[in-house]
Amino acid sequence: MKFLGNILATIIGLFLFCMILFFGIVFVAAIAGGGSDKVEVKNNSVIELDLSKVKSDYAGKFNFKDFDYFETRHDGLSDVIKAVANAKTDSNIKGISILNDNSNLGMAQSKALRDALEDFKKSGKFVMAYANSYTQKEYYLNSVANTIYLNPIGDMDFKGLSTEILFFKDFQEKYGIKMEVIRHGKYKSAVEPFLENKMSVANREQTSSLLNSVWNSVVKDISKSRNISISKLNEIANGLLARTPEMAKSVHLVDKIAYEDVYHNDIRKALKVEKDKDYNTISILDYTENVATTANKSDSDNTIAIVYAQGEIGSGEGDVTEIGEGSMRRSLQDARKNPKIKAIVLRVDSPGGNAMTSDLIWREIELTKKVKPVIVSMGNYAASGGYYIACNANQIFAEESTITGSIGVFGLLPNFTQLSSRIGINVEQVKTHENAASYSVFKPLDDKFRAFTQEGVEKIYSTFVNRVASGRKMTFAQVDSIGQGRVWSGTDAIKIGLVDKIGGLDDALKYAADLVKIKEYRTQNFPVYDKEFRDFLGNLGVPFLKSKESFIKEEVGEENYKMIEQIRKIQARKGIQAAMPFEISIQ
Repeated sequence: MKFLGNILATIIGLFLFCMILFFGIVFVAAIAGGGSDKVEVKNNSVIELDLSKVKSDYAGKFNFKDFDYFETRHDGLSDVIKAVANAKTDSNIKGISILNDNSNLGMAQSKALRDALEDFKKSGKFVMAYANSYTQKEYYLNSVANTIYLNPIGDMDFKGLSTEILFFKDFQEKYGIKMEVIRHGKYKSAVEPFLENKMSVANREQTSSLLNSVWNSVVKDISKSRNISISKLNEIANGLLARTPEMAKSVHLVDKIAYEDVYHNDIRKALKVEKDKDYNTISILDYTENVATTANKSDSDNTIAIVYAQGEIGSGEGDVTEIGEGSMRRSLQDARKNPKIKAIVLRVDSPGGNAMTSDLIWREIELTKKVKPVIVSMGNYAASGGYYIACNANQIFAEESTITGSIGVFGLLPNFTQLSSRIGINVEQVKTHENAASYSVFKPLDDKFRAFTQEGVEKIYSTFVNRVASGRKMTFAQVDSIGQGRVWSGTDAIKIGLVDKIGGLDDALKYAADLVKIKEYRTQNFPVYDKEFRDFLGNLGVPFLKSKESFIKEEVGEENYKMIEQIRKIQARKGIQAAMPFEISIQ
């Protein structure tokens, strides 16, 4: 038996040695390969603007603290916009091709990229766009092109904006699964689907106002690019007058009806490349990597920090898709302590989330403002908790289509009392004091617990309103009148004092530079997210160390995973929430 034990120990030892050797080779190869695959930008090249892998403003910096390895990604929208700006003066780049674009960008992000493409065109270089079919959001970005192509058997979606909300009141009563709701704010419609079977007047009012405001912003840009009046664009949308390629061309939304080979031949003509030869292309993400590693950087010691706050607000460290207390507070502390950093721009793209974390970040901004100015740039969302962390900035910029405000608070408590009773489950509690027992999903919500929870909601709402009133130099009553959980577009938010100026990230940076009286400056991106060795191996695709999220995504697909992720987020929410009143997807 001892002999067999020795053999087994030897086998295990060899296995562990091989595994350590394997991961050591993988690790060294990953680090060594990080800078070895540099893409050459050939003369007479066209950038292919494929945005399918671009999801966030900021792609992230990661510190794998277990083995002192640092990684910076360059596939965020901010990197893309910087690359487009660089391409304007790059003699090797002659134009940009938007081919069957299928992006995950929101409306404010599309606006920011669209503005960058408009600026690129001022160089005299071309932007050309082709699609087999255009969704409304894709057309908004593509409409900036000099020439727009549409497949002969394709179609175009141009019909105005809409959204739909599911209501669960009858479902709860039928199946005995109830959501107990404690809220402040008549517009806080995140909880309305659990209370009603139809939209309230207040909810319909805010949703209609928001959609119309965003639509007006969209058609204003299209009108300018396509030289079509806004009234005509509304007529086209109302009558679906661009639903076929021929109709789209007749109303001047597209320029050419052609197959993709014709599109490529036209690009060859623009480049003066022979018809039977390939023209030089470079993908936008390869070009962003090239720009990030080779572009000339400012010699100035003056720096403006860009702190990206993107995703739902939660607890813990956070990541590129979730705002965490750890990474955000550390970023603000590092930025204010660095003498080279003269100002901070906080880029917010968040529908809100945990109220406690929102307040902790707000406090860190208050401390930072005493040392150097903080300017906010709003992306697709800066709502509820997202607005909470923005409200005390020295200046707030938003895009016209930014969704902001939502100054309101709510709590959701799932209750299975009816369901458990129907299936024969009974629950009894034993306690030493009257309020010793925590909330139980198997017991009816009693009046005392509801009163205590409502008290907490009211306290946080009052704090939220006071934070906004102080930051925006308004009275409590003024903020309360535009609060109550209502959401506003950037266009409307500026009229009611929640936002100072319409503009993007570049506008916020220029304002910050002027405020601290510097002309030349470089930028430094935050946060740096602390990661573990397991996260590194998961990114490399090591199968048994992939996260469960990665496995689920591979099995059910991206769209289904998004739905699962929303359910997971609702289940994971702890404490009182300062979150968006509803999730809206604009197409």
